[in-house]
Amino acid sequence: MFQFKQFAVAQDKTAMKVGTDGVLLGAWAPLHHHPFTILDIGAGTGLIALMLAQRSTAEQIDALEIDEAAYEQAVDNFENSPWGDRLFCYHAGLDEFMGEPEDEYDLIVSNPPFYSEDYKSNDSKRDLARFQDALPFEELVEAADLLLSEKGLFAVIIPFSEEERFVSLAKNAELYPIKITRVKGTPSSLVKRSLLAFSRHEVENVIVDELVIEISRHHYTEEYVSMTKDFYVKM
Repeated sequence: MFQFKQFAVAQDKTAMKVGTDGVLLGAWAPLHHHPFTILDIGAGTGLIALMLAQRSTAEQIDALEIDEAAYEQAVDNFENSPWGDRLFCYHAGLDEFMGEPEDEYDLIVSNPPFYSEDYKSNDSKRDLARFQDALPFEELVEAADLLLSEKGLFAVIIPFSEEERFVSLAKNAELYPIKITRVKGTPSSLVKRSLLAFSRHEVENVIVDELVIEISRHHYTEEYVSMTKDFYVKM
């Protein structure tokens, strides 16, 4: 059980545990447009949806999870949270979900699988959660294009090495970057992740900035503390 300030995340049934990537996206995803509906694609434990329930006034927060054990865990975590009436999880693949779209969403978020290398472990559930062939970026962008409302935003966290390709895929679907935050573990380390937010409307000046997580081991930067202090118990 991972305890946050306003909710807890049980994770004993799922291969992918609470991690920095999910917390970063949940804390960073733009909400300035006051979304009424939110969709989390590839929900896992439901962490990101729970964080967005805490941060927003959205009345409908849907999550999508293909793995049965993770789906059941997300449902339990939603029901045990203060926002159970606003959170709903679908047990389906993205292609199935896209086949019968019922709603448009003002915010779509995803912490997608991103290990596209040939190497795979012997844990099939972990592989499903971690490897890009379970949810290709092309399919994710296609879903965002289909399901995003006119005023909606689409936010993801991906490896920095994939940033250029992902932005290109999004532009092909007429989804345009409005903010890019590049994440480094320490001031001297290489950029590891890219947080990307897209809109249907092209902007003249894309906000591009950098986030450093730690100055040294467990000595967090002011920016990271500011971003996550409403969630982490000891932050």
